[in-house]
Amino acid sequence: MSISRLARIPLRSSSRSYATTAGLNALARPKAENLSATWKGTSATGGNTKNFIGGAFVDSKTTQWHDVLDPSTQTLLTRVPETTTEEFDQAVDAASQAFKSWSKQSVIARQRFAIELQYQIRQNADALAHSIVLEQGKTLADAHGDVLRGLQVVETAIGITSNIVGEKLEVSKDMDTEVRKLPLGVCASIAPFNFPAMIPLWTIPLATVTGNTLILKPSERDPGAAMIIAELCARAGLPEGVVNVVHGTVPVVNRICDHEAIKAVSFVGGDRAGRHIYERATTNGKRVQANLGAKNHAIIMPDGKMPPLNVSNKNLALNSIIGAAFGAAGQRCMAVSVAVLVGTAQSWLPELVERASKLNVNGGFEEGADLGPLISPASKARVTGLIASCADEGGQIHLDGRNVQVPGYPAGNFVGPTVLEGTVGMRCYREEIFGPVLTVITSDTLDDALDIINENKYGNGAVIFTQSGATARKFESGVNVGQVGINVPIPVPLPMFAWSGNKGSVLGDIGFYGKSGINFYTQNKTTTSLWRQEDAIGNKASVDMPTHN
Repeated sequence: MSISRLARIPLRSSSRSYATTAGLNALARPKAENLSATWKGTSATGGNTKNFIGGAFVDSKTTQWHDVLDPSTQTLLTRVPETTTEEFDQAVDAASQAFKSWSKQSVIARQRFAIELQYQIRQNADALAHSIVLEQGKTLADAHGDVLRGLQVVETAIGITSNIVGEKLEVSKDMDTEVRKLPLGVCASIAPFNFPAMIPLWTIPLATVTGNTLILKPSERDPGAAMIIAELCARAGLPEGVVNVVHGTVPVVNRICDHEAIKAVSFVGGDRAGRHIYERATTNGKRVQANLGAKNHAIIMPDGKMPPLNVSNKNLALNSIIGAAFGAAGQRCMAVSVAVLVGTAQSWLPELVERASKLNVNGGFEEGADLGPLISPASKARVTGLIASCADEGGQIHLDGRNVQVPGYPAGNFVGPTVLEGTVGMRCYREEIFGPVLTVITSDTLDDALDIINENKYGNGAVIFTQSGATARKFESGVNVGQVGINVPIPVPLPMFAWSGNKGSVLGDIGFYGKSGINFYTQNKTTTSLWRQEDAIGNKASVDMPTHN
């Protein structure tokens, strides 16, 4: 993920008024107007996004604002505050006060909140998806997927009554040792632009059911989904102050890293921002989990010795890679951005290019859209620059999406599916592009392909497409990444397991969600007690006349 996900957007100090939904088409406009009319904390028609502090949506007193533009049309949707120091401190104070009572609630009471939250999300999934399409640019189907993957974490958090059970053992006669998992206190979550619902939902349910309170800072590029989720938390019965939402860029992030009341920080984003947050927060004694950049590889094996299976594998491999490379316009930390064609599978490249060229690039609400725009003009410029670097360094551009034209969206940040062929020394391979760009590398053998992956600095995930069990076993055993797919293009674990990227893709040793997520948001308390049975008092009532002497 790129540093642009912790954006340094020019701040706007004026209170100018804008034409609200004039730039949106007939598909998007009613959805924007409905969001503004229905939800208290966000706007999609040019109004201001609010802070959420102590259970209330609060207008910021800042003079610095970030404009959120529809990436398909550049229409102003909302203005996001750079939360002031005073407002940030109010949010932390609200979380600190709420922790005193929330941490003492029974686990059943906290579970009840998670049960109600999953219901609220299901009932309001359309609103969340519409906000994501408008602010982030995903297709409507992909936006619903964003919501669903977050909802799965909420549903798993409902099992907290079983998953947080402690341990107890009689270690000696009449002596017991007991271990309990207790909450940390006030925690913080810094979310990226590319999953506006999913990443907040990686943190809110697990932080709260374990008894913590939370400060959430969504991306200033698309905070609408987070504000809707905050309102859903209130509807689900979460007490005031347990979840608070603030906004901004580097100054607010630094306050999160520095504030002594915040005990843990969860971050998903780019390398530069992630390293800064990890170093600054851990220096201040905080627990940190950080997911950084990625360069996910897919190995395509020809399986040439098994002709009846070869065609099946080819179709599965090509269709899977196209979906994983170009879905969400490539703005996923688990997108397949490198295809390694092994041996005779190199002859599949023309068909891969042909299939990719048929994808429908369009606005997110358009029927049949396969991928939408990039998040910003700056992201588009960076992606197109990396595409150009391939040719400049001697590579080939087999499919060039730089000049794609999307009818009805002349101002959109669109880049079409792009297929490059290069080597591991090129920028298009070394750098995370974070766009709809697939770099193809060729390899003679599986061993060579494994070396390519293992020498890459990133380790989020890698996949192989093969019909050979022996080949799959060798790949799974020999590849050095945290999340492995065998004929599965995006092997992100469901939340009963834990996110497990490695190498340069992570900082911190406790993963997101699953059992790791519970461990991240809790600390162990071990109690050893001795109550000797022979010391018991008054085993039997006396019926004798009391003499009082």
